[in-house]
Amino acid sequence: MDEKKRVLVIEDEADLREGLKHNLEIDGFDVDLAGDGRSGLDCAGRKPHDLVLLDLMLPDMDGLDVLRQLRERGDHAAVIILSARGQDHDKVAGLEYGADDYITKPFGLAELTARIRAVLRRTSGKPEAKGRRRELYDFGDLKVDFRRFTVHNGEVESQLSRYEADILRMLIDRIGEVVTRRDLLTEVWGYVHLPTTRTVDNHIARLRKKVEIDVEHPKHVITVHGLGYRFDGDAVA
Repeated sequence: MDEKKRVLVIEDEADLREGLKHNLEIDGFDVDLAGDGRSGLDCAGRKPHDLVLLDLMLPDMDGLDVLRQLRERGDHAAVIILSARGQDHDKVAGLEYGADDYITKPFGLAELTARIRAVLRRTSGKPEAKGRRRELYDFGDLKVDFRRFTVHNGEVESQLSRYEADILRMLIDRIGEVVTRRDLLTEVWGYVHLPTTRTVDNHIARLRKKVEIDVEHPKHVITVHGLGYRFDGDAVA
């Protein structure tokens, strides 16, 4: 990395918190520490961070609430959840709330560092990479707020995960055009060698539940069979 990245560790276990700080600093990161959710939110509000390592089981609040508040106030820091809660529904919930990765405790430091660098490569420069970009869209029945990672589908507000937001951003940027699965895997996930995967389709399915009134007859996120997906809609001025 050309410049030091700043990491915020929100972890209530003191030994683990200090151990992470020590090892991350050896690996070239600047590190801030917080022992509970409120302290973590305060620290995140005082200065920007490139990445947050977030424990779910904090003494004062659930880590998912910390993540939700970060995203609602427009904090674009990448987030990796560190948790002993390793059930699939916990992982899905974390990703749905906007986490970029989920690591189950216990974990190896080498794996953690590799995951951190992979996430930072994938998220580096977003959302500034293409200069000043439009953050609010109104398609009548659907309103999108990329600052807060939210969509309003009628009267229902839903939180977007980072992947869902990046997919939706890419589709809206190319509104009316077909975006292939290859394009999405390359741009959103950063794959160089493209795997055979249902990753895109699974995320599209979850995205549709948030942006479509009738997921069986989608109005905005359209499947173009054999090619990919297209976003349809007329933005309200």
